[in-house]
Amino acid sequence: MSPPNPNPPQIPETFGRARIVVLLASLLAALAAGTNYVTYGPQLGAKLGISHTQLNFIGLGGNVGSYVSAPIWGKIVDSRGPKSLLLSGFVLLLAGYSGIRLIYDAGLPTNNTTLSTAMLALLIACSFMTGFGGNGGMAAAINTTAKTFPDKVRGSTTGLVISGFGLSAFLFSAIAHLAFPGDTSSFLLLLSIGTSFPMLIGVAFVRPIPLHASEAHHEPFDIDHAEADAASLAPGKLLLDAGPNVYGVKLWSSIDFWIPFITLSLLSGTGLMYINNVGSMAQALYVYRDLDNYNEVDASQWQATQVSTISFLSFSGRVVIGLLSDFVKSRFDLPRSTLLVLVAFILLLSQVAAAYIENVGILWRASALLGLGYGSMFSLYATLCIEWFGLPHFSENWGYFSLSPLFGGNIFSILFGRNLDAHEQDPTEKTFSAPLSRIPPRQCLQGLPCYVDSLYLTIGACAVAMVLSVWAAWRDRKKTMEGDRDGVYRRLPEVIWEEEDGED
Repeated sequence: MSPPNPNPPQIPETFGRARIVVLLASLLAALAAGTNYVTYGPQLGAKLGISHTQLNFIGLGGNVGSYVSAPIWGKIVDSRGPKSLLLSGFVLLLAGYSGIRLIYDAGLPTNNTTLSTAMLALLIACSFMTGFGGNGGMAAAINTTAKTFPDKVRGSTTGLVISGFGLSAFLFSAIAHLAFPGDTSSFLLLLSIGTSFPMLIGVAFVRPIPLHASEAHHEPFDIDHAEADAASLAPGKLLLDAGPNVYGVKLWSSIDFWIPFITLSLLSGTGLMYINNVGSMAQALYVYRDLDNYNEVDASQWQATQVSTISFLSFSGRVVIGLLSDFVKSRFDLPRSTLLVLVAFILLLSQVAAAYIENVGILWRASALLGLGYGSMFSLYATLCIEWFGLPHFSENWGYFSLSPLFGGNIFSILFGRNLDAHEQDPTEKTFSAPLSRIPPRQCLQGLPCYVDSLYLTIGACAVAMVLSVWAAWRDRKKTMEGDRDGVYRRLPEVIWEEEDGED
């Protein structure tokens, strides 16, 4: 047995330079990871003859890549560290966006009015790669931040990093609008370079830093292991403050997993449907208002306004909810899950607002509420995943949670596309003062009725999610009170996590 090291490495301070560098590098990776929500779909559809339903399948390719990859990336980063995820993100993002740009620039073959099935499949595959790669970078950033900062600021720091994901679409859309307005090809080039190379920077600087023993848990406890095993098997008595470690079969068999899983599916499905189609919503309202004076540049600016609004408010929501969750827990001794009800209410309000807005000039109000609720949702659920199920398998568990948007997102988005396609009209049926070539093909000319039925669906989904959120918060409060009453927690020595063997 080797003697102890007489000069152990010094652990950096909580807000020392080393940890701040990790935080900033993680934020940069997150900024490059959230571009699945940028809007270039209407331009892609107009040039390549793609229907609204097909555009939703392309958008869902990115979403599926993001969410399906989550458990895979989570398991890898929990055991091997962040480097391989960041390198994979670089390759996949560069290849995915470059492929979309090549297909867009090539356009349709002569005498063809629609894209071939093979090329459509290739577009979906490229979109899938962007989602897969972006989520690799995001998983690396969140996991590293969660392990680098103590519980007392974990909600705030992880919320800040996750906010970068929300700000990503705003950042890239703003750059494109200023540098090359209306130039979709240049925008796609910006995405291919601007999303991939930050991942290389992350390889050098994104790595977890061990905590001081006194900061490992905000209320350090030692555990009676027999009692702990029994408690962790019973939903409602997970050892929050002592540091639970629930994963695998125990996770999937817990009702405390399924309630938030279903809630997240309904809320994220609502968000994804809106985000994937807000460009088409803005287009429908704009065409209806200015039917005889349609201008493609103006139309694209209204689309960009929605994306920028959603992205900025998503960023703000992710920061604010992190600060608010830490404040609620430390100041009022309430579980962070109390805020689930607030998040569900904001998303419900966004859909009600959108269902009554007939003027594209005020669509930003619904987009702002949607962005605020959507960003807050992911930041809060990520923090709760650590609190409910523990840090040792956090990324793997969060990966399973991240599968939930696949259900709501796929169903709601496809139904939206089918509904919009059913309201399509032929512009040649009316007389326009503007050249017919300016009116996009496959366009609904009725304004709000083009898609309002889809909003009624998401209003119902958000209402159900709000009821489930109340249930989840009540169970969490009851669980904490029972743990205190039964004396499961005992104040004894602290424990800190150790860096994985697989991380260089």
